[in-house]
Amino acid sequence: MASAVDAVSEGAGKDERAAPAGFKRVLTGSMAGSILEWYDFAIYGVLAATVLGPLFFPGDDGITKLLLALATQGLGFVARPLGGIVFGHLGDRFGRKPMLVVTFLLLGAATAAIGVLPTYHDIGITATVLLVLLRLVQGFALGGEFGGAVLLVSEYGQPKRRGFWASWPQAGAPAGTVLATAMITVLSLTTSDAAFESWGWRVAFLFALPLLIIGFWIRRGVEESPVFREAQSHALAPGSGRKKSSILLALSRPRQVLHGLGMRLGENIAFYIYTTFVIAYATSYFGFDRGDVTLAVTFASVFQFVGMIGGGAWSDRVGRKTAMLVPTGVLIAWAPIFFWLVHFDSVPLLWVGVCVGAFFHGMLAGPEAAWITELFPTRYRYAGSSLVFQGSSIIAGAPAPFIAVWLIENFGVGMVIGYLVVTMAITFVAVATSRETKGVDLSAVE
Repeated sequence: MASAVDAVSEGAGKDERAAPAGFKRVLTGSMAGSILEWYDFAIYGVLAATVLGPLFFPGDDGITKLLLALATQGLGFVARPLGGIVFGHLGDRFGRKPMLVVTFLLLGAATAAIGVLPTYHDIGITATVLLVLLRLVQGFALGGEFGGAVLLVSEYGQPKRRGFWASWPQAGAPAGTVLATAMITVLSLTTSDAAFESWGWRVAFLFALPLLIIGFWIRRGVEESPVFREAQSHALAPGSGRKKSSILLALSRPRQVLHGLGMRLGENIAFYIYTTFVIAYATSYFGFDRGDVTLAVTFASVFQFVGMIGGGAWSDRVGRKTAMLVPTGVLIAWAPIFFWLVHFDSVPLLWVGVCVGAFFHGMLAGPEAAWITELFPTRYRYAGSSLVFQGSSIIAGAPAPFIAVWLIENFGVGMVIGYLVVTMAITFVAVATSRETKGVDLSAVE
């Protein structure tokens, strides 16, 4: 990693502002923080599909409990755009670094608190209310963190390799999922079902405490983006005028936001189908063992991680549009194949379906990190990218597992396949009609 980072500083160009040591710290802090925060958020997604429904939601219908647990997971997404708005505005005004520290502390504390919550059996509906509130805090914090982590690396990186470097914090999502599902797998294999449902699940949430300490230590030494510092010096110069809200600036130029939301629609839905919904689908409808499915998702996330890094690097060679259009087309074709493989009730075929889908999702998501940040000028880049990253969570990520379960219950698996295909087609159109941004100077984007 050190030699690769050193190589970034050797070329010429205006975006080459950071010393190698400074860039290494930025990359490590953004990547590590992204992994740890996605662990916090993903751990709920894994457990919502297994044990949280019976523990926090009353009733005798197993499917209803599952739907309520997944709906509560969606509440975290509802808060993400609000977090994106608040921290996006503050990040464009006061800097990227302080926002990353605050959001990390909020998310880690909320996750650990879930680990000590009494259940519905202990205190009734109060337990459900507290779980919902903590989910909202998680979503609010993640809504501000993710865009900032990607931004900081993008604004440090050399233009000709920005796709590669920006894909690393983006890859924190599957890396965090690997950590979360690996934790659940270990607990599932080392405890009985009764012990896991009694106290084992709490260990996974409480694991956020040491992660919180490690992440804070890493991030406190990260330096502010030089692109942002340059923009701030111009904004504070005499005659620069009063600073307007960066959120309003982004919304007043909606074309970039709409392109980004369209691209994220299918990509976001595919992510949660292959990492969250598949756990509920395989265990509840086909009787797969919980440990087998979570292990499959763990390995699929490794493929997804590799796909993201490879996709980001590929976009530096062929351009962002080509690098995103190719995997989008593959994912459209893979949707019916994936469900066909699951229906064989075979663990190896389930692994193939999930791993292939996750890999090509990674190929699509890797280049998007650089592409989205390259759409917006510095004065509202945090706000604009956060609107795209987190606004898509409302229309895509939040309802995806819930909609998929509802479609199967009422119309069958064919409608879920159609849901994936149509949303991926929208992503294809959004990317195809956007402008190419490969290699742009972030200081000159307008």
